[in-house]
Amino acid sequence: MTEITLEAVGSVEQIAAADWDACAASPLQAGVPPGNGCAPPSSYNPFTSHAFFAALEDSNSACARTGWGPRHLIARQNGTIVGIVPCYLKSHSQGEYVFDRGWADAYERAGGRYYPKLQVSVPFTPATGPRLLIRPGVDAEQVGTALANGLVALCGVSKASSVHVTFAREQEWKFLAQQGFLQRTDQQFHWHNAGYSSFDDFLATLASRHRKAIKRERRDALAGGISIEALTGAAITEEAWDAFFEFYMETGSRKWGRPYLTRAFYSEIGRTMSDQVLLVMAKRDGRFIAGAINFIGGDALFGRHWGAIEHHPFLHFEVCYYQAIEFAILRGLATVEAGAQGEHKIARGYLPQTTYSAHFIADPGLRRAVADYLKQERAYVAAAARELTEAGPFRKSADEPS
Repeated sequence: MTEITLEAVGSVEQIAAADWDACAASPLQAGVPPGNGCAPPSSYNPFTSHAFFAALEDSNSACARTGWGPRHLIARQNGTIVGIVPCYLKSHSQGEYVFDRGWADAYERAGGRYYPKLQVSVPFTPATGPRLLIRPGVDAEQVGTALANGLVALCGVSKASSVHVTFAREQEWKFLAQQGFLQRTDQQFHWHNAGYSSFDDFLATLASRHRKAIKRERRDALAGGISIEALTGAAITEEAWDAFFEFYMETGSRKWGRPYLTRAFYSEIGRTMSDQVLLVMAKRDGRFIAGAINFIGGDALFGRHWGAIEHHPFLHFEVCYYQAIEFAILRGLATVEAGAQGEHKIARGYLPQTTYSAHFIADPGLRRAVADYLKQERAYVAAAARELTEAGPFRKSADEPS
């Protein structure tokens, strides 16, 4: 068995895009440039592409100054990069969407030091995707084990309290449990495409009152002369980015106090991956008044940010949820992931979906306490998912009145 060597680097730019994307299964792995019009493979996740991480880091959105110091872990075999873990040394718990502030507070009250910690994730992005990026054709178990052990070792040399692998795929979650990581679950709300040919085809599967409510919401959202523009690729101009960033700043300042992403980030993704972006913009009296950004994966549409400078009834639902469903049906995408939180999404056809994270806690006492807590939390998440799914808007049987 050939030896695997590990190295942590301080920037995504220290890893060639071709190597990163080969491990992440990006459409660029075969040297196909962005913007060529080719459909990405079904496994493609835009958030784990080199272009997305480069945009985050080069725009100073995710950098040491903002508390996200890159520590990307690389595995090499015979000089070839065979695995990568996107990893950051963090001095806080902001921008993660898997909440551990209670753990931090308890540990520090007991005299411990919770920060820094290692965060394996896509910064500011609560979307499930690969976290152990392993090049196809290699021994995945061998490389994965080396990467997991490498994270634990990196935790030690970084004097970090813990490693947090968030929004991992279920199979990675199970694999990391075998490597001694604690298992955590949570839930989001996703829409699933049952082979619908149109939005009306989807509506036909809903109970009557939900169908009527959605039709009314869509009608009312566009009252007062509001129109919708769905922009992707070259149609996304700097003017559109300026307008959307204004929306993002307004919402971010109100919800979080300080938005995470810089204006330069949007120009960068517009330059490098605009074909993987869907910008849904609402316009009234000739100017943009609201918008939502989505990213297009191989088989999923990922909703991310929403903002508005004018507030109209149901416009949020139209721009974020219904337009995303229409686009997914048009493109034949299997899923719409509408981001974190929001039980109001259930009535709009988005059902509970379990999300997974894995955690290594170095201190034995904190580890035992967290393990006990997570056991109870997993049971609660599973029970809540069953209850919320039962409350979904779909007709319960084919003979239910439509």
